[in-house]
Amino acid sequence: MGWLQDYQPAGGLWLSAVLAALPIVVLLVALGVLRRSAPLSAALALVTALAAALLLYRMPAGPAFGSAAMGLVFGFWSVAWIAFHAVYFHNVTVATGRFDNIKAVLAGFSEDRRLQALLIAFGFGALLEGIAGGGSPIAITAAMMAALGFPPVKAVVLALLANTAPVAFGGLGNPLIVLGRLTAPILGMKQEQATDLFSSMVGRQLPLPAFIVPGFLIVVLAGWKRMIEVWPAVLTAGLSFAVMQFVTSNFISPSLVDVVAALAAMASLWILTRFWQPSAVWRFDGEEPVTTGASLGANLGAAKAGRGALYAWAPYIILIVAIFLSRIGTIFKNLPSWLDLTALLHKADWVFDWPGLHKEVVQHAPITPKDTPYAATLTVDFLYSPGTVALIAAIVVGFAMGAKPGLLLATYRRTLRQMRWALATIFMILAIAFVMNYSGATQTLGLALATTGVLFPLFSAYIGWLGVFLTGSDASTNSLFGPMQVISAQQLGVDPILAGATNTSGGVMGKMISPQNLSIGATAIGQSGKEGALLRQTFLWSVLLTAVVGVISLLQATVFRFMIPS
Repeated sequence: MGWLQDYQPAGGLWLSAVLAALPIVVLLVALGVLRRSAPLSAALALVTALAAALLLYRMPAGPAFGSAAMGLVFGFWSVAWIAFHAVYFHNVTVATGRFDNIKAVLAGFSEDRRLQALLIAFGFGALLEGIAGGGSPIAITAAMMAALGFPPVKAVVLALLANTAPVAFGGLGNPLIVLGRLTAPILGMKQEQATDLFSSMVGRQLPLPAFIVPGFLIVVLAGWKRMIEVWPAVLTAGLSFAVMQFVTSNFISPSLVDVVAALAAMASLWILTRFWQPSAVWRFDGEEPVTTGASLGANLGAAKAGRGALYAWAPYIILIVAIFLSRIGTIFKNLPSWLDLTALLHKADWVFDWPGLHKEVVQHAPITPKDTPYAATLTVDFLYSPGTVALIAAIVVGFAMGAKPGLLLATYRRTLRQMRWALATIFMILAIAFVMNYSGATQTLGLALATTGVLFPLFSAYIGWLGVFLTGSDASTNSLFGPMQVISAQQLGVDPILAGATNTSGGVMGKMISPQNLSIGATAIGQSGKEGALLRQTFLWSVLLTAVVGVISLLQATVFRFMIPS
């Protein structure tokens, strides 16, 4: 039967839970108190997780180290492969000069600072999050706004606040793909099915926060009165993004949510300004006033507004088409086999049981109704993976933009250097998650959290928030806490899909206060050392917005249960 998990190895639930949480505590202290690097902090936490598995839970060495090894490989394929090629795609647009065209279109969009913030921080930032994630939206949009004349610290604050609505679906839907793959065995369903359910649930939680974020941005930038003056633009951006976020997450694919929603928000703003402009242009104190009537797009010629803009956005259109075609079988059911590209791509999948771990660990009540061997199956979807699709799209875009193979290879090597430590951190975070899952530590924490009772959905949001604060990544917090949230919900009778989704949605609001992202933003504007000032300006908003997510989750668990997909 294999090795039987023990959920109270210290003799009591809460003492066991405190000891089970040691890897997370080590990660928190190393990152936040001792200010060690993320890779070093993750390495220390991984050593702690293995020590707890071997010494506290008395897990055999073979399955213990096997679970760590499986976590490393899972981290490479299911997380790093996607995140890396999302960033590579963005770097190709920069290397070919196409990103300069996009910046020119954005910079000439309006003289009104409020509308610039909506377009760049909210709309374009969401697009970058959907494509690349990993802090790139904060760095790029903050630097762009600072270059346009925004006060540097204010530019970063706006970028951090805007980088909330899209984070759950960032990096081509990576956080939800990770969550689905980790929790599918616990839920007893296929990985793709779990991912789609979590995507639908998050798409029924975040549209409300996404709808209010544009107005929230303008209030922080210019005050309530100045926000009211541009309410048509605020409403248009928030509503178009929220509607497309819901539609895409529920009916198309989590990999396309941010891209589609961001482009919808940006296009809606452009269309609106063909018919409406603010009555007065708002600028920062000390700036020269603009007296031209501030027509959005007045600085653009017809070619820039039309064909030129289409030319600038062509790389992202190519990526959208590539992802759409790869997911066509999940969007349109009962397609002829020769049209179902999704099924054809899945034929290259490699599914195998991890040696020395698969069904060598046994779960039991109250986690499972009876003694049940814990599966350890890894799926490598060579062609279907969003990372592979992004790689193919990047190559197509590169050649279409006139790049030589040497430039594409050099960009690939540069991206490897750029992301090497972030990738190492991802590998170790996933290894920690797998060791904790298979040793029983995650289950111990889940049983302890289940004692929070009816308020558990509210706590779920803050658990996700804490995870992103620690790691800077929604995918990482889903790795650390996603299985624990699902198990806790099962013990309480709360829908586990709701719990996993709330971990994701709550984590979104921790992005703006993560030390990693504060550092990225400060560095991007040449203000290293200003992280404390940024934290003070964003912390309260982060806590309040997490409370909004928690209340939404609590209402969905109790009053609006019909909103939970099945």
